Amino acid sequence: MLSILKKEITSYLSSLVAYITIGTFLLMLGLFLWVFPDFSILENGYAGLDGLFNIAPYLFMFFIPAITMRSLAEERREGTFELLLTRPLTDMQIVLGKYFAAVMLVLFALVPTLIYYYSVYNLGSPAGNIDTGAVIGSYIGLLLLGAGFAAIGLFASSVSKNQIIAFTIAVFLCFFFYSGFDSLSQMLALQNLGLQNWGITAHYQSVSRG
Repeated sequence: MLSILKKEITSYLSSLVAYITIGTFLLMLGLFLWVFPDFSILENGYAGLDGLFNIAPYLFMFFIPAITMRSLAEERREGTFELLLTRPLTDMQIVLGKYFAAVMLVLFALVPTLIYYYSVYNLGSPAGNIDTGAVIGSYIGLLLLGAGFAAIGLFASSVSKNQIIAFTIAVFLCFFFYSGFDSLSQMLALQNLGLQNWGITAHYQSVSRG
């Protein structure tokens, strides 16, 4: 499994796609947090990163499928997946190696966002007037959410040899599991079924609250 993990991480880091995708994610997140008035930290009137943790899941819906769409789809399209099967590895080890590589990339993308915490920490009045415990809990929730989306993206990549189709399927499934059950729970006939607890949003918010 470690050999697959190293191979996948090396493949990601040697590809422009990973850098462009992570760069776009960080750029969009920065614009939402500092420029767009409806989400800007500067408009909140208090030191907090609520905007980051509310916006990031929706950016993840596109960022993570863009990373995972080639994981299995490209291997199958180019016929290299069969070569993997000839190695002394089980199917589970191959899948887990690719999965953890995607999760590592999500972690790499989150690390630069710590500069937002540092900025808000120092912008507070007085400095440090921010709930660090809540921020840590929210980061844990966001990483777990990213891990869930990575699993969905890997599944979508296994369904189709076409990367665009895999990307589309993954985006749809990520959106459905994150927001779909909340939308269904608002329907009059389904309001008493507690469908919102089936989706990811309720659990993500629960972890974020600690």
